[in-house]
Amino acid sequence: MNTRPPSRRLPRRRLVALAAAVGLLATGCSALGSDDDSSGSGASTSGSKGMKVTLVTHGDEGDAFWDRVRKGAEAAAAKDGIELTYVSDPDPAGQAELVREAVRAGVDGIALTLAKPAAMKGPVNEARAADIPVVGLNSGIDAWKSSGLLEYFGQDESVAGRAVGDKLNELKTKHALCVVHERGNVALEARCAGVKKTFGGTTENLYVDGTDMRAVAGIIAARLRQDPSIDEVVTNGAAYALTAVDAVAEADSEADIATFDLNQEIVDAVRSGNVQFAVDQQPYLQGYLAVDALWLYRTNGNISGGGVAPVLTGPAFVTKSNSASVAGFAAAGTR
Repeated sequence: MNTRPPSRRLPRRRLVALAAAVGLLATGCSALGSDDDSSGSGASTSGSKGMKVTLVTHGDEGDAFWDRVRKGAEAAAAKDGIELTYVSDPDPAGQAELVREAVRAGVDGIALTLAKPAAMKGPVNEARAADIPVVGLNSGIDAWKSSGLLEYFGQDESVAGRAVGDKLNELKTKHALCVVHERGNVALEARCAGVKKTFGGTTENLYVDGTDMRAVAGIIAARLRQDPSIDEVVTNGAAYALTAVDAVAEADSEADIATFDLNQEIVDAVRSGNVQFAVDQQPYLQGYLAVDALWLYRTNGNISGGGVAPVLTGPAFVTKSNSASVAGFAAAGTR
């Protein structure tokens, strides 16, 4: 769910290269779910040898959050004997084109994120027309069924937000600032809306450009100076929480900091008390389950959640009291 500046999108020549690379992988391999599949469901009992899956996310290149998603996907691919291609583009049009490239390359399955669901509608329809199963992960829990996806793996962001609101009530917080680093991202908006639903104090959203960390820190600090009653800053990503720590210090504010999402630095910050708590949606698990689900569908016709309910990977709270138990996994880049 995080983004990290600067945004580096895949240029057209890399899109063409992707199609060519996947096409070469396909040479000599019969696609699972071909004409031999009389069921017409896309499932096959022929095994996973040579199976090709493309994972397409909206993450920025070099973002530790998406590194965890990718690690999980690669672990599942290695277990299942899948040839996995990972590509990403934070621009909705660019992400849509990556999905279309995978469809044209004739892959056996696609996993994708739905940060901007409308942009994925056309590419998903093209995949379905080509009898390519598509599963969702991470973003778009309210849109995956209407978008035509087979399954979904992730956190219910509204539920997570409401859980944070309850936690803030327990902590006797009065005024929370919810920092949204990507305007229009349905998952981030749902989180802050969820906080507002259950939190008994005042909740306000602060919109920032997540590609410019210096500006993010300055805007947070300025808002804290303007209103000293703000006693909690809630960020929507680990990197932004660490930036908020600096902003609080710059503003000479007494506000506490909480965050959605986790990495090693956030675990350390929670253990030291610089961050009160973090909500872990388990991105490694999202990547792993999405790829493994495509293998299970192709080889055994399985559909997790029956195709009617999402498979939830969070929220899991990491606090000072339990942070030591996840520190090792975070250091290994899997939490």
